[in-house]
Amino acid sequence: MSIEIINLSKSYGKSPALEDVKLEFSEHRIYGLLGRNGAGKSTLLKLVANRIAATGGQVKIDGLDSVENDRAQSLVYLMNDENTIPSNITVERLFKLTRSFYPGADIEKAARLAERFSLDPKKRIGSLSTGYKTAVKFIAAIMSNAKYTLLDEPVLGLDAAHRELLYKILIEEYADSDRCFVVATHIIEEISGIVEHVTVIEKGKVIENDSVENLLKSGYSVSGNEKEVDEYIKDKNVIATEKIGSVKIAYILGAHGSAELGYLEVAPLSLQKLFIKLTGEDVK
Repeated sequence: MSIEIINLSKSYGKSPALEDVKLEFSEHRIYGLLGRNGAGKSTLLKLVANRIAATGGQVKIDGLDSVENDRAQSLVYLMNDENTIPSNITVERLFKLTRSFYPGADIEKAARLAERFSLDPKKRIGSLSTGYKTAVKFIAAIMSNAKYTLLDEPVLGLDAAHRELLYKILIEEYADSDRCFVVATHIIEEISGIVEHVTVIEKGKVIENDSVENLLKSGYSVSGNEKEVDEYIKDKNVIATEKIGSVKIAYILGAHGSAELGYLEVAPLSLQKLFIKLTGEDVK
């Protein structure tokens, strides 16, 4: 069972936001959905969740058409930065409302998660900081127990400790269920050890869609004395270089031959450096 995205397109006037996207998100996986601002990530997730209408193509959720289909949409939960929650209701009231839309939602789980975030469930949404509003949205997404949970920039406003907690909870949920999580984010290094599969969108088109393992095998980095690194990379496909003190690091696409490395140290290519190469822009 899966979400099937079939030749999906979305335009705003004459401006295409997504073009002929074909993807599949399967249960019991964590996907990373990566792309620059305006690349089409949020548009894609909104289309899957039936928040906006497609210009062309189709989304099927466990074989069901996603458009105006309550049964299909009961399987999908979208967390994003839109301010759709009334500011005058309490946190615990929001959790009860979530259960009214998702019968499998777990109020006790929400209470446990609120405690882990040091969040007072009796506080009104409007009184919370940006970080705690994000935490509330994340808890609602997790307690929904939705089979397909879409998290669009889920760490907005969270401090380092709460970001770490969020990722820990995400892994716990993944380990204990067959749920599918799709995480759209710019903070690539933080999720590189969590996601199993990466989809990269650029200008409304999918430009990469593969397992993290396969992507990271596509290149490597070398580090060492600047002169030796420069000599080694003369005929290589270099993504980027940087210097840290007296050490130079080069990021390279392709396979390496151990015999030619000499005294240089070799390490796997980072997901962030590969993203930079694919999209042509650095990210956090």
